[in-house]
Amino acid sequence: VPNLAQGAMTMLGAYVVLAFIGNAGLPMWLAIPAAIVAMFIVGIGIERVALRRLAGRPIVMILMMTLGLEILLRAGTMTIWGGSGRPLSLGISDAPLFVGPLLINRAYAFGALVALVMFGLFVLFFRTRLGVVLRAISDDYTAAWSVGISVERGVALSWAMSAVVATVAGALWGSVQGVDQSLSLLLLKGVTVAVLGGLDSIGGSLLAGLLFGVVEGVASSFLDPLVGGASRDLVDAAMLILTILIRPHGLFGRHDIERV
Repeated sequence: VPNLAQGAMTMLGAYVVLAFIGNAGLPMWLAIPAAIVAMFIVGIGIERVALRRLAGRPIVMILMMTLGLEILLRAGTMTIWGGSGRPLSLGISDAPLFVGPLLINRAYAFGALVALVMFGLFVLFFRTRLGVVLRAISDDYTAAWSVGISVERGVALSWAMSAVVATVAGALWGSVQGVDQSLSLLLLKGVTVAVLGGLDSIGGSLLAGLLFGVVEGVASSFLDPLVGGASRDLVDAAMLILTILIRPHGLFGRHDIERV
């Protein structure tokens, strides 16, 4: 089930990092791990309070719950921290990185490196016993229940892991554009990449992310002069809609056929 609260969790993770820096006085190298631990607990709490009682219910009910969580988290962060942007510096130089004739933003390069490292860690994790259990729950939670797997614990762990990823993403993107409510808009990009690659394909999501970045950049460069700029969100939404209409299981996702 797509987590529609992931964008808001990304924003919350960035605000938590700022809170540990500004309020607790922690240095950056301690603030980020502390925020990761805090958001890990938040993820488990969200599953325990809001989602556990929906186990076995229709997917649309869980989807609407995650949408409600997204609205709640955005409203909560607005109430606590306000709507003004706040800078978040990771100590990355603003000087461009020269790769032949190309100029690459160092923050983007660092973010890409972190993403690759996390991708590798998740690939290794899903080969472990616990990772196989989570894959079994994702594939068929009813069958997982029938063989004695604790589906509730598995779902709680998946929410905790998504909160950790959200915190890392929030810190990285917050260092580029600052921390404000617009960080939650990363949800649209994330959902588009996940659907395009296939919700059950990790490698597909990686390749879809590269394809998504190229299409978004090229298409917006042509559309911006026509519409006056800010066409990236339009391109993102168009890619999501077209993928759902043409190939709903994604480029590399599994296409299940059921007898009715």
